[in-house]
Order: sequence, then C-alpha cells, then structure tokens
Amino acid sequence: YTVTSHLIVTFTLSMTVWVGKLLLGLRNHGLKLFGMFLPQGAPFAMAPFFVFVELIGFVIPMISLAVRLFANLCAGHVLLKVLFGFCWTMMMAGGILFIAHFIPLSILFLLLGLETAVALIQAYVFTLLTVLYIGDCYHGGH
Repeated sequence: YTVTSHLIVTFTLSMTVWVGKLLLGLRNHGLKLFGMFLPQGAPFAMAPFFVFVELIGFVIPMISLAVRLFANLCAGHVLLKVLFGFCWTMMMAGGILFIAHFIPLSILFLLLGLETAVALIQAYVFTLLTVLYIGDCYHGGH
C-alpha cells in the first residue's frame, strides 16, 4: 500500500493546504477575510444562515481534497488485491487452473499500469485544486 491510500495521510495533506490558504488570506486581507462569510447586501435576518453556508463552503474543500485522493487510490489497491487473490487461488488449485491463471495475471499487470496513471492524475488534480483554492483566497474569490 502507498502512504496516500490511508485517509489520515490525505486528510493531513489537505489540512496543510487549508491552513496555508487561511494564513495566506489573513496575511493579505487581514480580518476582512472573514467578511466573505456574510455577502454584502444580505438581509440581517438571513445573516446566520449565510454565515453557516459560507463556513461550510470554506471547510468542504479540505474534506473533498482528502476524500478524493484517498478514495481513488484505495479503490485501485482493493481491485488489485482482489484480482491478485483470485490469481493466487487459481494457481494453488493446480491442473488446468494453474495454466489459466496467467490470463487474470496478465490483466493484473495491465491494471498496475492503469493504477500508476491514476496516481499521476490524482497528484495533478490535487495540485491543481490546491493552486485554485489558494488563488481563490489570495484574490478574494467571491
């Protein structure tokens, strides 16, 4: 298993991005950064609702970064492990199944290449979303 197939690792990575985004926003905008939680022109009676919704919208990217990376990498690992177990069982059965196990084994090696491509794509997506989230906070977003 890779390190990023554990939720706590991906959550720590996304938490680092989120804290960095918050600190960068505070450095550039000061306490006015928290003004984004209440849109201008909003009725005073709706203020608690708007603050709640905007606060959720501010925290959700941290959770989505972690879960997206974890789910994609873990799903590929589970698929590879199940297919390997199938190959192993066929090989241990002996006879004609021993010869037939080369078919799912070749598929397993093809899936290893696919899993590598998924890992590279997920690294790209994580980096791209990180840059977008930080840029959003840096330039004001809304």
